[in-house]
Amino acid sequence: MIMGSKGDRVQSAFGPQREKNLKNALAHMIGRDFPRMGGDRIRQLCAEMILEVLAAHLRPKEHLRHGQVLWLGVDINDPPTRSKRIADTHLIPVILDLSTDEDLQARIDRKPVEERLQIRAIRLCQQAYGQGALLSGTDLAELMSGDPARLAGVVTAYERKTGKLVPRRATVHDIGSGITHKRIICWKRYAEGKTSDQIARETYHTVESVDRYLGQFDRVRHCRMQGLTAEETAYALNCGRRLVEEYLRIDLVMEKAAEKKHAP
Repeated sequence: MIMGSKGDRVQSAFGPQREKNLKNALAHMIGRDFPRMGGDRIRQLCAEMILEVLAAHLRPKEHLRHGQVLWLGVDINDPPTRSKRIADTHLIPVILDLSTDEDLQARIDRKPVEERLQIRAIRLCQQAYGQGALLSGTDLAELMSGDPARLAGVVTAYERKTGKLVPRRATVHDIGSGITHKRIICWKRYAEGKTSDQIARETYHTVESVDRYLGQFDRVRHCRMQGLTAEETAYALNCGRRLVEEYLRIDLVMEKAAEKKHAP
């Protein structure tokens, strides 16, 4: 009994030390500042969720190498909607190679600035995508201390030249003003004869998105062949005139390519 009593005294004296942790501090703060949040169990769950977010967003320096940076990208699976703010969007922390030996060698070799910007921008976008996130034009501008329009231009030039899409928010989430990804998708279908699932894999889109683009292109082209103007087509399809004009430009590019292919 004496030993048991001594053990209980030790437990009583030192047991509370185990409760001195960040999780309990957070739970206490939640209970103090938001008394209607719920009981202790709810506060503990909220504290756990906060700790999970912190663990994802804060990386020890041992996890980063020289030349790397931690950045927040938009979750691939969280596309934008009307009036949706970045603050309401799921963000994913990604580790990016901001400067590599290849970048330094390209500078030493006096390679053109546009070429060096293009290589770096494409690498950053692909690395973010590989970790489940997308970068925007402003992300690239901040990371590379450049002009958004200039960086968008070098990436778009690569896409037009190679027919390969770079996985960025403008194209994957379809919030950009360019038509490159729509043109490439249509080209792969009608010029290369690829299926929707093949196109989806090659363009970082879902099959549903690919089918939606192709279906819209077919409808716009049908209206043009029926003699409808862009304005009449927009009214008939219940969409914006700007979108119709984008698809009409794509149709023109496709027709010119077909004529060139069959020219004697």
